[in-house]
Amino acid sequence: MAGSQWELPPELCCRPMAFVALTGLDVVYNAVHRAIWDAFCANRRADRVPISFKVLPGDHEYPKCRTKRTSYEWYIPKGILKTSWMNKHLNLVPALVVLFYELDWDDPQWKEKQSECATKVEIVRASLQGRNTKVAVVLIQKKTPLPPGEDLVASERASALCNACDLSGKSLFVLPHTDHLVGYIIRLENAFYEHAQTYYYTEIRRVKSHKEFLNKTTHQLLFVRHQFKIAFFSELKQDTQNALKHYKSAYSLVHELRAHETNMLEIKTMAGFINYKICRLCFQHNTPLDAIAQFRKHIDLCKKKIGSAELAFEHAAWMSKQFQSFGELFDEAIKLGLTAIQTQHPGFYYQQAACYSQDRKQQAQQLCQTGATYPSPDPLDIQSGGLDFYGQRPWRQGHQSIDPPDAEKEKTGILALQIKERDVPHSELIIALLSNAVAQFKKYKCPRMKSHLMVQMGEEYYHAKDFTKSLKLLDYVMCDYRTERWWGLLTAILTTALRCAYLMASVKDYVIYCMELLGRASTLKEDQKSRIEKNLIKVLMNDVPDAEPECDPSSVSTARSLWNDRMAIAGLNEFTIEVQDYVPFIQCKAKFYSPSFHVDQPIQLQVFLRADCPHPVSFNKLAVSLNNQDYNQWCVVESSGQEGMSLLPGKTKCYNFSFVAKMEDVGKKIEMTGIEVMLGSDRGRCVFLSWRGAGGDTASAHETLQASRSSRRWGRGVETRQELDWDSLTVQQSTMIISRVPKISVQLSHQPPALNNEMYCIHLTIQSQEEGVAKDVKLTAGLKPGQDASLGQTTHVTLDDSKVCDDTAPAFLPDVPLGDLRPGEKLERSVCVRCVSTGSRIFLIHVAYSIDTTVEGRPIVCKCHKDETVTIETVVPFEVSAKFVSTKFEPLERIAVDVPFLLMTDILSSSPWPLLLASSSLQLLTMTSNTPRLQSQLQEVVLQTGECASECFCLRCPPLTNGINTVATGQYLISWRRKSSSPDSPLIQTTVTLPHVILESVPLYIHAELPSFGRVRESLPVCYHIENRTALVQDVEVAVEPSDAFMFSGLKQVRLRILPQSEQQMLYNYYPLMAGYQTLPLLNISLPRCPTTNTQTLRRFLPQRIFVKPQGRQLDDASIAAA
Repeated sequence: MAGSQWELPPELCCRPMAFVALTGLDVVYNAVHRAIWDAFCANRRADRVPISFKVLPGDHEYPKCRTKRTSYEWYIPKGILKTSWMNKHLNLVPALVVLFYELDWDDPQWKEKQSECATKVEIVRASLQGRNTKVAVVLIQKKTPLPPGEDLVASERASALCNACDLSGKSLFVLPHTDHLVGYIIRLENAFYEHAQTYYYTEIRRVKSHKEFLNKTTHQLLFVRHQFKIAFFSELKQDTQNALKHYKSAYSLVHELRAHETNMLEIKTMAGFINYKICRLCFQHNTPLDAIAQFRKHIDLCKKKIGSAELAFEHAAWMSKQFQSFGELFDEAIKLGLTAIQTQHPGFYYQQAACYSQDRKQQAQQLCQTGATYPSPDPLDIQSGGLDFYGQRPWRQGHQSIDPPDAEKEKTGILALQIKERDVPHSELIIALLSNAVAQFKKYKCPRMKSHLMVQMGEEYYHAKDFTKSLKLLDYVMCDYRTERWWGLLTAILTTALRCAYLMASVKDYVIYCMELLGRASTLKEDQKSRIEKNLIKVLMNDVPDAEPECDPSSVSTARSLWNDRMAIAGLNEFTIEVQDYVPFIQCKAKFYSPSFHVDQPIQLQVFLRADCPHPVSFNKLAVSLNNQDYNQWCVVESSGQEGMSLLPGKTKCYNFSFVAKMEDVGKKIEMTGIEVMLGSDRGRCVFLSWRGAGGDTASAHETLQASRSSRRWGRGVETRQELDWDSLTVQQSTMIISRVPKISVQLSHQPPALNNEMYCIHLTIQSQEEGVAKDVKLTAGLKPGQDASLGQTTHVTLDDSKVCDDTAPAFLPDVPLGDLRPGEKLERSVCVRCVSTGSRIFLIHVAYSIDTTVEGRPIVCKCHKDETVTIETVVPFEVSAKFVSTKFEPLERIAVDVPFLLMTDILSSSPWPLLLASSSLQLLTMTSNTPRLQSQLQEVVLQTGECASECFCLRCPPLTNGINTVATGQYLISWRRKSSSPDSPLIQTTVTLPHVILESVPLYIHAELPSFGRVRESLPVCYHIENRTALVQDVEVAVEPSDAFMFSGLKQVRLRILPQSEQQMLYNYYPLMAGYQTLPLLNISLPRCPTTNTQTLRRFLPQRIFVKPQGRQLDDASIAAA
């Protein structure tokens, strides 16, 4: 039988829907009818009722209904399920026939059309004779009908039409052809669906009624058949729960049947059908675990029901189809929203289906005779056009006994099946299933399973003689097996790939796989490797290689002719193989002697080669490519004359190269970009083995790691070996060209930390230790690049130490020429740094020069440089504080206008070095000095760490006309330098902005004139000056309070009137009574016209106390002499 026999019938796989036939519609020539039909079938959404519509002519002949059986007493069933039954109820026998007829209630020819309609209904009924199919009539009307009960004519005529057509009122419908046609159609569909439900319910009851006539002796098949029919009708009725229940009953019953070779195929076929239905419904009900459990049960029950041993391949084909069908159901459920997991997804079922297809292929090769001729007449030819029952043999349909009726026919039938099986494209079936499985394992991230199945696909393509696809798949998978070091698997795959390459005559692929099978990753035996190496040598000599073992003889002859054609094409005699991603039979590692070389040293590198093949291998050229191609000419070795270069098996060979770097490459990296070994010669075929970088291959990284672990484990025992340990060789792909070692000394002398704003000097001493003249010496000094950008704005560097550099000076001085330096000569310079802000800074001193030297006899000019860095902390030299006090040294929050006050400044040294304060000065803005000349009190003062210097200035604020309350005082300027610096060094001027002051105006200013001290019982004259500073005449009341320490003469209480801007004096004679600091008699002053000004405000300008000396004695001459 052909492979298509195992395909599930489409009527089994589709979703069963109620079949409704529509008659009376002319969808070709009548636009109205066409619109109605489109509304039924076009763009059906999921929310519409599941009905299958079909337009049929009014006189359509439906399948005839057989005479109902009244007894099953002598009835012997010929099979389980007829092949036409499902299709008949899906597409041929309708549950409802709907007659469409154009008739309005007010049609003038009502009687005639009523009769015509009744006739058409009768014709439909006659064609459905004996069936329970319902009939309905739909009147197509042009007008929208009135609500029920309002149109009496319509009600009467509807009743008359129902009587004429023998219809119930529920079977007559009206369809107005208006703008709302789709809405009316959906309502009609719902009504049709109810009629169809009734029909299928009736059919289920009819089938169930047969059960009482059956017995379990002769009617076992009918039990299965009836349960299947009930389940199928339930599906048509959309009662999937009942359908599932009856399918499960049918499944149990089918396995109760007596199985033997003649009916085994029918039992398995029906079991497969029913299992498919059960699994589909379980997925539909969102119970995937039930579906999986059912399928496993199905496989366990059927896997041993092989049937005829001569047709064992049929059982494998059936099993494959079971797994494939379940995988498709599983996949479909996932697309509808089911979630699968890595250990349970459709890929496993596709894989198992492929395994059974492979079994089928093997059994077919064993059982099917190659030389047999197809029997005549054809035992598989069915005169009626098809099998009557599913799963039966064409030559004995309806036969249910254990022994076949005709042994000869049985034999020829089996032979015909075997011969047809030979023509089945087994590899195509297997590849399709494996492809589905690969897609699923890839989707669920199972890379090893995916690789395993791709290998099987490649082997199937090989058996199908599609060598190109086979090679493509195998080559893709080999990358994974190389990376994971599955050497046994890789060898097996390489062997198949080598056969493909040979049969395709793909020279490059053939060479690649030969090289890898000869390599250390191959698990082939030595004799096999020797054969492959001989074939490789033949290919290199442009000869045809010997055929690979186990190749198909017909394919080998085709391959030989292809190889001969390849030999004749000259363009294929030279090609390059990138071996980095393989495990070739020649290993390569390269390294520079050192990670860096000075420019005056020759750059040396080594290339190590090792052959893993059984026999020596020759090569003609070794070349190393570098990122600077100018050096490539020094890294090539070629065979000279007849003497070729060869590698012995298992021995390591080393090749050394050296060259001189160019001056422009100083600071650059020299890197190996590739290594190339040429096999063969110009007389034969040239194969260039190319390694990227410094060699190595897929397996070498892991081998190096293992070797390093082994060497650590066993200590120094490895070093005692005479031979180089290949695995312990490390790769050094690049080296750095660095400048020549400078032979000069750069010494720095300075006194940290630096002080803010000072000219900080760093003294350099440069001395040459070169044997020749250091030419073109240049100094680069300043802030080292790469630091905070703000430091560049606050750092200034200069070589001129005679003056303070301004803010335009740079932070970095590049390439300052210093001339030439003879051997042993010293050179001294000073770099002055001014740091405007505090913090840590790194300064770079870079001295560069050039010198003539030779490398391997070649004169070169080397540029050398010496770098010194120094970190300098910048600190504040001193802290300056300023405060305002009254003439009595009392703190002032406000300054009275035109009243003297004092400015006190304190300079506190925080420098670790002594500071010389050269001078200080005030730059006043609004204030004026109360003394004729401001003079610095700090000239040439030396401050040690922690010491403080203070100054005092008497100032006065003149009256302001613009009414401003707050004014700026000015700036305090300090000139200073380090005490240790030279007298010629420039002074640093630090400017301190003085705080603003708040002004206040006083209406009356009082000050006193009195001696600096008094004496007991001696007169003490005191004159009070009272000054009116307002524009008004002020009445002043003055009262002197008595004091225990003084007697006084003068006005004790007086009222004065003082004119604007004028002054009044009051004179008192105080007579001190006690010695010491005494409180003067207090003046109480009040201004009636300025109630806000109180006595305390005015009294602050007056002295509060005075020192009174005790009364002295008159000294005579004797006393003086005695003293």
